[in-house]
Amino acid sequence: MADDHTHVQEFFTARAANWDTRFPDDGPAFATAIASLGLRPGDTVLDAGCGTGRAMPALRAAVGPRGGVLGADLTVAMLESAVRAGRGSSGLLVQADAARLPLRSGTLDAVFAAGLISHLSQPGPDLAELARVVRPGGLLALFHPIGRAALAARHGRQITDGDLRAEPNLGPLLARSGWRLTLYVDEESRFLALAERTG
Repeated sequence: MADDHTHVQEFFTARAANWDTRFPDDGPAFATAIASLGLRPGDTVLDAGCGTGRAMPALRAAVGPRGGVLGADLTVAMLESAVRAGRGSSGLLVQADAARLPLRSGTLDAVFAAGLISHLSQPGPDLAELARVVRPGGLLALFHPIGRAALAARHGRQITDGDLRAEPNLGPLLARSGWRLTLYVDEESRFLALAERTG
C-alpha cells in the first residue's frame, strides 16, 4: 500500500460503488472475526484498510459508546461508499495509508484488518507500523471472509509455498514486526490470524 498508491487506489476506486453488493453475505463472518478480538467496552480500535466500512458497526458494538472506532483507508471512493452506507455513524473515517498512520504510538487496543495484508507493498515495515500504534498486549486480527485456497481459486491461481499468509511465513514475519501469532485459522469459509503486540 505504501509504495503503490496509484495501483491500489485505481483498483478500489473502480470497484467502490458496487463493493458491498459483490459480497452481500460476509456480515456474519466479519462479526465472528471481530468477536475473536475480545474487545471490551471503552477500547479503541482501528479498522485498517476499512474499505466501505463493513466491519465498523460490529467494532462499535464491541467497544460500546465510550470506545473509539477509527476506519482508515487509502481510497477516497471507498470511504465515500462507507458514508453512503451510513457507517460513518459507527466511528471516524479518515483517508490514511496503513503504512504511515496519523496516530501516536501505543494509542490503540487493537487493529482489525480485513483483506489488507495482500495490499501491503512492504509487509514487514507495514505490520511494524500497525504494531507501533498498538499498546503492548494489544491485538491484531488479519482477516478474510474466505480461506486462502478459496480466494486463490476465485482468482484462477494456486497457493504457492511463498504465500505470505501461509502460517510458516506469516508467523516469523509478524514476530519480526512486533507481534506474536496466537491463533491461525485457514479454512474454506475464513482466514483469521490473531497476533498480540509484544514489548
